[in-house]
Amino acid sequence: MPAARGPDNSLIEDALAALCDALSELSAPWMVIGGIAVIAHGVQRMTTDIDAVIQGDCVSMSALIAVLRRHEILPRIDDAETFAAANLVLLVRHQPTQVDLDLSFGWTAFERDALASRANTLYGTVTAPMARVEDLLVFKAIAGRSRDVDDAVTLLTLYPNVDLNYVRGRVIALAELAEAPELLLGLDAILLALRSLHVRPLSTRVGSSRSDDKRKSSQKKIGKKPGPAKTLKKRGKKPSPAKTPSKR
Repeated sequence: MPAARGPDNSLIEDALAALCDALSELSAPWMVIGGIAVIAHGVQRMTTDIDAVIQGDCVSMSALIAVLRRHEILPRIDDAETFAAANLVLLVRHQPTQVDLDLSFGWTAFERDALASRANTLYGTVTAPMARVEDLLVFKAIAGRSRDVDDAVTLLTLYPNVDLNYVRGRVIALAELAEAPELLLGLDAILLALRSLHVRPLSTRVGSSRSDDKRKSSQKKIGKKPGPAKTLKKRGKKPSPAKTPSKR
């Protein structure tokens, strides 16, 4: 059965193709994350937007905005550059399709390594560089929303041989870098959901999370300097409705 993509598959594919064409003009490594990548890896669900990450030290904001503009991908909020500088995510919209895109800037060692491991993957009729399953799980654990937990559980069900120890280690490292032990809560929620479904990835015993000890040892270090790792959690935060054009 083909993966579900949503009611406007052609619009998403057109916007993704435009993004691929635009970023091909830059030398910066990039990849698709979020719902598009999850669907491309076999999860049956829908999405209406596109999330991608670009290696932050390989592109300037002005160059990125200029190349996107040539492909009709424009900022969708006022002061988009200021917002991007504060949150490490550029909020844009593909004008012909009105599909929203969130383009994150990756600065952490994890993101750099994930970008190095990306692979060209088919979504509908479009081939784009996408995060591998293990790295998608890290992004999902850090985001920690109910949709992210559901995606992660489904991915782990589809890919029982995934290296969950790798995922755990990356999440713990990012939480320590951000001095934000609350970033471990998403991982805990994923493991709890897996346990309730009696799903046991072959790479590790579910429920033996070392995150509990790491969280206890880090409780005194919450969030003095957010840095790039903390912004993994902040990405996707939207400005007030007054500044954001309504999505058509």
